[in-house]
Amino acid sequence: MNNEALEQTVDRVFRRLFVPLEASGRHVHVTKEQAAILFGHELTPRRPLSQPGQYLAQERVTLRGPKGEMENVAVLGPERKAAQVEISLTDGRTLGIDPPVRLSGSVLGSPGAQLIGPKGSVRLEEGVICAQRHIHMTPEDAKNMGLKDKQSVKLKVYTGRPVIFEDVVVRVSRDFETFVHLDYDEANACGFENGDFGRILP
Repeated sequence: MNNEALEQTVDRVFRRLFVPLEASGRHVHVTKEQAAILFGHELTPRRPLSQPGQYLAQERVTLRGPKGEMENVAVLGPERKAAQVEISLTDGRTLGIDPPVRLSGSVLGSPGAQLIGPKGSVRLEEGVICAQRHIHMTPEDAKNMGLKDKQSVKLKVYTGRPVIFEDVVVRVSRDFETFVHLDYDEANACGFENGDFGRILP
């Protein structure tokens, strides 16, 4: 077996056992109409993210809640059909917002907030959540690991302060690349660093 074939075999075995970790900081998603109000134009891609077609935009907003505000908050593209703000529970205390822990897209009945851009502001009546920890996963990786969409699993993270996270939701789609997403509270608690991995427990 040559070196290239050996590396491919090792990679396949590794991907059956481990999943890469990412820390997801506070960010917002906006509609095209909201982008026009906030920035005067559509979003401008700055750099791609791990999930195909997703990107960090050049634009930034100020996020304002009842008790405080946070400047320079990242905006992710492309634009969506409905706005969404993802913050940590710690962020919520700073802003005076009590975000429910939910999967992306589940915003019904969630708190709102104000988004402020260089050209204008938008008041969201709902849409602020704390993203439930989850794993984006390709169908191939899900099949190899014996997992299904929306399944809840335990995940041991091999980080600076290893812990086991429960209630990690598997999200399977052909549009995904396989990555675990933790918010900054979770990432800081386990001592996460770029390049760390986790393992789904039986």
